[in-house]
Amino acid sequence: MNISTLIGLVGTLAMCILGVLTSGSPITLYADLPSVFITIVGSYLGVITFCSIGDAVSMWSTFGLAFKTQKSNEKTVITKLLAFSEKARREGLLALEEELEDLDDEFLKKGMRLVVDGTDGSVIRDLLELDLGQIESRHDTKLSVINMWGTLAPGLGMLGTVIGLIAMLNNIEDKSALGPNMAVALITTLYGAIIANLICIPISGKLKAASADESLIKEMEIEGILSIQAGENTRVLATKLLTYLNPITRASVEKEMARD
Repeated sequence: MNISTLIGLVGTLAMCILGVLTSGSPITLYADLPSVFITIVGSYLGVITFCSIGDAVSMWSTFGLAFKTQKSNEKTVITKLLAFSEKARREGLLALEEELEDLDDEFLKKGMRLVVDGTDGSVIRDLLELDLGQIESRHDTKLSVINMWGTLAPGLGMLGTVIGLIAMLNNIEDKSALGPNMAVALITTLYGAIIANLICIPISGKLKAASADESLIKEMEIEGILSIQAGENTRVLATKLLTYLNPITRASVEKEMARD
């Protein structure tokens, strides 16, 4: 589990609740059914208008991805590719076939299988880059749904505020109606801000960063696979792969490689 997502969401919500409690107001004051209908349900139905019902439903599983950690990282990918390179140079490309069954990374497995099958390097690049492009396109689609909800929720919150103010002004002589109508007017805005700023914007940003990291790893894998297919020296491959890393991670990997 990605603990930072959990800490961030729970911590932010806890601080909001703590702020309410320390102000002396009961938490139930901020529960309002009309505001739920207008802001939460209304904005989600707006998401369904924006995309397909399937994409709107799958948005919830996309949120769950923010709580998961990536199975592979730059260090493990570099280590695996260098091991493949050394074995291929010692025993030949066909010797890598037995290694592929234990691979959890389907993208890397696909590329290495093409290498073992003797596929031309340009064909391998085209196929893998096409695969990567489709992965990035799917990620962008999922992120656009979350971003749309984050955009619509504050707008529906403002719409609820207008509805509440109209009802309040229309019944301004009825003092018993002022409180409920004012609650709708303000709480809808609150709900919209919560959806956008506590949920959609942080999670969308996290998933976007995770998508960029995944794309970087797959670009590394493409270069590594093509290097192995071309029979390049393992040290040349290591130098090439290290250029993808930021200086801190690169220094750490180089230190580990020096120990090995």
